[in-house]
Amino acid sequence: MNYSDYQFLKVEVAERVATVTINRPDSLNAVNSRMHHELEQVWIDLAADREVNAIILTGAGRAFCAGGDVKGMAAGTLVGGGQSGSRFDRGPIGAANGRRLVENILDVEQPIIGAINGDAVGLGATLALLCDITVVSEKARFADTHVKVGVVAGDGGAVIWPVLIGPHRAKEFLMRGNFINGAEAGRIGMVNYALPAEQVMPKARELAQELADGPTWAIRWSKLSVNKWLKQQANLIMDASLAYEMMTFKTGDHKEAVKAFVEKRKPDFVRSGGE
Repeated sequence: MNYSDYQFLKVEVAERVATVTINRPDSLNAVNSRMHHELEQVWIDLAADREVNAIILTGAGRAFCAGGDVKGMAAGTLVGGGQSGSRFDRGPIGAANGRRLVENILDVEQPIIGAINGDAVGLGATLALLCDITVVSEKARFADTHVKVGVVAGDGGAVIWPVLIGPHRAKEFLMRGNFINGAEAGRIGMVNYALPAEQVMPKARELAQELADGPTWAIRWSKLSVNKWLKQQANLIMDASLAYEMMTFKTGDHKEAVKAFVEKRKPDFVRSGGE
């Protein structure tokens, strides 16, 4: 499989393990439209790659993924800025893209190990938590901060957070947009392993290699059996959460939030009028 046309994802395959690195470190790996389209497609390509028996997902630099590109939101679209003529130049993202990304991750048969090297925010947190096994830095922080920019956590946060930590805890995190560090996430069972930063990738590689060398179909079909439940949750929730998210993009609260971000000030949601 040739992964050379990916611009913001670096894919390396060795010993039946594919390492996928979210690679926009100067922007803390924030997701623009080009990257989003790549994140939708890469799972399809990996699933079809006969040389890949396990997958590691990580981030370049000091963050795992900072979520959606807020400056792109302020401009009215998540602008890709990718190479012209590519299969990934598909324009701005919409609700269908958000659903497709989650569905494609859940459909991958090979086990996915999340090596969460730094902060995972918004969509970044969703990507991290949708991995089959999560190995995180104790100092990495998780948050679904959609509400901080005046929008609903529609692209998977409303699906995976309640599954992992229960509805009451999840609703507080989603409504307040607060952070939880890796050590605390490990304590409450939100992630599998919380380790010192330098141990994250070695542990992820150890797990990935064990799974890559194990009984292929027993491992894959055990994963897919559990994912039937996760897919049922996604099917139950995502149409509504994505529709609500698309609606909130049109509100005064969202416009005020992104304007305040660009102007480096605290948003005034009371004066924004909400609608």
